[in-house]
Amino acid sequence: MKYTEHAPKLFMNTGTRFPRKIIWGIGAVKWACAKANVSLGLLDRERGDSIMKASMELMEGKHDDKIVLDVFQTGSGTGLNMNVNEVIAEVASFYSGLKVHPNDHVNLGQSSNDVVPTSIRVASVSLAEESLIPSLEHAVSVISSKSKEYADYVKAGRTHLRDALPVTFGQELGAYADALTHDEYLVKSALDYVKELPIGGTATGTGLNTHPDFQSKVISELNSLTGLGFKPANTFRGLRLLTDMLSMSSSMRTIAIDLYRMAQDFRLMFSGPFTSIGEIDIPSQEEIAGSSIMPGKTNPVTAEAMMLISAQVVGLDHAVQFASMLGEFELAMGVPLVGYDVVTEISLLSEALGKFSDLVVNGSVPNKEKMLRYAESSPSLITVLSPIIGYDKAAEIGKKLNKGMSIREALRGLGYKDEEIDKILDLKKLVKPGTNPLS
Repeated sequence: MKYTEHAPKLFMNTGTRFPRKIIWGIGAVKWACAKANVSLGLLDRERGDSIMKASMELMEGKHDDKIVLDVFQTGSGTGLNMNVNEVIAEVASFYSGLKVHPNDHVNLGQSSNDVVPTSIRVASVSLAEESLIPSLEHAVSVISSKSKEYADYVKAGRTHLRDALPVTFGQELGAYADALTHDEYLVKSALDYVKELPIGGTATGTGLNTHPDFQSKVISELNSLTGLGFKPANTFRGLRLLTDMLSMSSSMRTIAIDLYRMAQDFRLMFSGPFTSIGEIDIPSQEEIAGSSIMPGKTNPVTAEAMMLISAQVVGLDHAVQFASMLGEFELAMGVPLVGYDVVTEISLLSEALGKFSDLVVNGSVPNKEKMLRYAESSPSLITVLSPIIGYDKAAEIGKKLNKGMSIREALRGLGYKDEEIDKILDLKKLVKPGTNPLS
């Protein structure tokens, strides 16, 4: 394997290897290319079958130890393509008893410039379909279920980290369920674009040295193999631009930001238990020690781990943005890094969504009484008086409340009877639209 032996002298040796899914993806592409070339009469069946067998073994992970070139290599991904070509040729030669050449046979009708951009798209779509989308759907299901369960758990609303009008815990959870539902739509929309494959464009998009039916044949075989619904791309666009992959990455950045916000909210509600908010307990977080020096301390470890993942995904998305700008004219020059980063984002978010929804959202135990007590103690309840006595008088009362006067005392001072005050302080009424709580 001459290329693979010499390339490390010129590439980086950081130890950063391509994820299993990208190796699977390029194996699938090589399998489909070999089958297409046999059906088009361009490759003899013995060599074609042996290449397909070797490619299938590559998909199954049997030769991962031989895919050794670093992610930080030539920007077209030629290093990855040649490494794979040489591995497949060696294995196929053994199976067929014939000389299988890495370029003449394994790479027939192909170029690194169309194989690797195709492979990273195949890998990203496959991994998203099998892990990210199911994880999103599961998270939405769990959060929506809890939103309904806690629909009447009234709690203090907070804006600017200051007391605000009451909401329900269910309403807060419903906001995140809705956000993740929209995020899933963004992912699926981006995936529809990523499914357009530029295989068949060879070096510059023209398809020189490739059969005119090669692209459609390869994509048909890929769809038979994976069932993922790939489509032909404009090869000139698919070789020079990676903005479809950037769109996919951007949708995952959006998920990461929504998850960060949700984790932060749960972390704050879990703060305490006595000297901070302490509105919820998360028993699952008690399974490991929260401190090496303070026995019995528990920390929101799963939420914090998800926040780290969110930070990493946002950073990877920025790297994808930068790498998507690399290249000139007919070539995108950030292909290996974009593939690595996008597949990594998918893996990270899939893990985060599952763990957070099961261990934190589903595992949380709200303190209903404490939530209600906070809600009834909020000076922001003076807002309910504003439509009745006017903003200025309500503001004066608000200042008195901030100094310790209760809302009931303030209302009595205005001449309201206890039954009227009970009606005003019916907090379940205050978490719905309305202009006059006395009506």
